[in-house]
Amino acid sequence: MNTEKIIETITNIFEGADERDWNKVKASFANDVLLDYYSMNGSPATVLSSNDIIKAWKGFLPGFDLTHHYVTKFEIEQSVGIAKAHFSGKADHFIDGESWTVEGSYDLELAIVGDDAKVTKFKFNLQSQGGNVQLSQRAVDLAAKK
Repeated sequence: MNTEKIIETITNIFEGADERDWNKVKASFANDVLLDYYSMNGSPATVLSSNDIIKAWKGFLPGFDLTHHYVTKFEIEQSVGIAKAHFSGKADHFIDGESWTVEGSYDLELAIVGDDAKVTKFKFNLQSQGGNVQLSQRAVDLAAKK
């Protein structure tokens, strides 16, 4: 599979999250995904359905006025049926003129079947946070009211 298709599959997750286009996000995930945000929240990696991941993100991201994810510096390795991707990411989150920025890297694994790639492992590696880190809880509260 060409590298551009793999990168497109990955960027669709972040673009879809920013656009709140959950179908776009779901189309990039396998049915079950090993989700690992341990470096961010201390929770162990867990296999979740793509529907459960999207449900969790729906309970959080719509609480922000705006989010913008930047992903760059992709390193892609492929073998038969599998692609591994490492890349840098930065996410800006905004509520009422305040911002919270999260930076780190990602390690993803994708299953490749024919001309299709689906993310099966999604790991975020936190490097730094800035701004008002309390905005995440405000976003949860605001999303619950929508």
